[in-house]
Parts: sequence; C-alpha cells; structure tokens
Amino acid sequence: MRKLKNNELDRLSVDEYKEIEKTHLTVVLDNIRSCNNIGSVFRTSDALLIEKVILCGITATPPNKDIHKTALDAEKSVPWEYFDETEAAVTKLKEEGYKVFAVEQVVNSIMLPDFTPGRDQKLALVFGNEVKGVQQSVVDLCDGAIEIPQYGTKHSFNISVSAGIVLWDLVYKIRNS
Repeated sequence: MRKLKNNELDRLSVDEYKEIEKTHLTVVLDNIRSCNNIGSVFRTSDALLIEKVILCGITATPPNKDIHKTALDAEKSVPWEYFDETEAAVTKLKEEGYKVFAVEQVVNSIMLPDFTPGRDQKLALVFGNEVKGVQQSVVDLCDGAIEIPQYGTKHSFNISVSAGIVLWDLVYKIRNS
C-alpha cells in the first residue's frame, strides 16, 4: 500500500468544478461565529459537490483570510450567497421548491440514519451557531429536523464536524439510491 500523490487524485480545476453536475444539496449557515468553521464547510461542500452555501447573519463572507485558511480555495469554487436574516434565506429556498431541514436536536427530529432523501429532491440543510444552534424562528420555518445520534456526555458536535457527518451521509445516500 502507498499513499497517492496529488497528481494521482484526479482533482477538478475550479472551472471544471463549476461545470460539473452538483448534488441537489444547499447548505445554510445560521450565524456561524468562527471563520475556521465557515472555511471548513466550504471545503467539505467542494469535496462533496454541494450546489451552494448560503451565509446568514453574523456569518463572515469571502474574501476573508481566516475562511481561506481552512477552505483552501473552496470558497472560490463553491457558489455562495449572503442573507442578513436566515429566515429570509429559508423562505426563498422553500419558494424555489427546496425541502429545508434544520440539523438540530428538536422534538420529533429524524435521526440521520433514518433520513432518506429523494434522489432528485432539492434539499437544504441549516446548520446553527456554535453556542445557540439553529434559531427557533428558523426551526419553525423548516420542513423538519435531522439529528445526529450521539452517545456520550456531550450532546453536540462542532458545526464543521456536524456538516461533514451529515453532508457525507446524505450525498452517499443520494448517489446510491
């Protein structure tokens, strides 16, 4: 066994990335404080061909050196837009035919292993603030909530870890349905 070299990874150029068909998943970041978390979500979104990242409220926007530090140029390949209010972003997505799910611990949430997205369903996922999670007013607008099962004394993941877990799982399910 040997590690692959970078030139063996069949990486897309930014132009090729922009032209390739994306997974019908949009990420909404609801008031994320950490630029490192934002950059990490961009990088994960690039790796999984997520169609767009929507940045809301206090969430910083590119260009930003701290976002770039973890995004490693993914902020240039993944389309993004900004909304002052997360509620406005969710409302617009729903008007465009998206089913919107908060990634949050709520009454009657759907556990991630039990959530099955439709292959051609337009889906948006809202990830919340590092301390407060997804705002209740945003949860109220969502079609449902997805929860990551957790078993220890801590019942929360870092937002970038949550995004990695949920996005990978859903992309895998969509591509293999």
